[in-house]
Amino acid sequence: MRRAIPVVVGAVEERVFVDRIEALGTARANESVVVSAQVTETVKRVAFEAGAVAKEGDVLVELTSREESAQLREARANYEEAVRQYDRAARLRRDGTVSQAQLDTRTTERDAAEARLAELRARLRDRLIRAPFAGVLGMRSVSPGTLVQPGDPITTLDDIDLIKVDFSVPERFLSVIQPGLEVEATTAAYPDRRFEGVVRAVDTRIDAETRAVRIRADLPNPDHALRPGMLMAIELSANERRAYAVPEESIVPLGEKNFVFVVGAEGRAARLELDTGRRIGGHVEVLAGLAGDEKIVVEGGSMLFPGSAVEVIETTARSEEGEARGVVGQGG
Repeated sequence: MRRAIPVVVGAVEERVFVDRIEALGTARANESVVVSAQVTETVKRVAFEAGAVAKEGDVLVELTSREESAQLREARANYEEAVRQYDRAARLRRDGTVSQAQLDTRTTERDAAEARLAELRARLRDRLIRAPFAGVLGMRSVSPGTLVQPGDPITTLDDIDLIKVDFSVPERFLSVIQPGLEVEATTAAYPDRRFEGVVRAVDTRIDAETRAVRIRADLPNPDHALRPGMLMAIELSANERRAYAVPEESIVPLGEKNFVFVVGAEGRAARLELDTGRRIGGHVEVLAGLAGDEKIVVEGGSMLFPGSAVEVIETTARSEEGEARGVVGQGG
């Protein structure tokens, strides 16, 4: 009679498994624009410093406008006179003193003067270059006296209170990545910090060459630590589920199949085939093959055969349940 083989056994555990997907992306400003001139004119005043925070509507650069200012004063006077002439004609028309044609002429003159006044006001506004939204200003490209033309860059403006990060992941993860999924990001500039955010959008198309889908995540950036252009390492946690788990050392591979030994009736070993999933943190996810109440052979399984007599010399304590996270894919 063969001597019983000493083994260490443990219980089947139920754990939370979370797939971790890693990718690389580039930080972008929430809003970004190159502030430029709209008219040909000379810079009169630069009203900002590089790196300053601007509010929406703040004047950044004032261009010379002496000629337009004089024309505006003239147009305002012409408009006021046209309004007086119209009001006088309207009163006389009510008294029957002037014809409707005369009133129509005064109406046309008033409207033309008003249009001219609006045109000159718009031209003056073009000579005040303002911030289109709140953000951080970049380096300035002009000085007082610089002649600028339409399209000439003045500075850059970036809204970095929120940072967008675009990255790609293999198409096989498309089913588990949805808007609202939490992400964590790191960058070499701040090796000890983790920036948290969420997936904002998933592209509608798959790249036919790389077989990857583009993802956009939003990262709150209240202290402006992140800057556009930074390389970001992105980590997503997806496909959270509860599953049975066994210690990795309990797995007995045979060919392409995985087995575990369990202690059955009368102290005999029984071999069970498992359908396994992720191997994370010293545990193997079990997709099928266990009922959950088995006593798994953790040590000594390599010496067993089905029906072998076993002697349980130790029972391992159930580990504290936690979250099992593992890298299941990487995008670029």
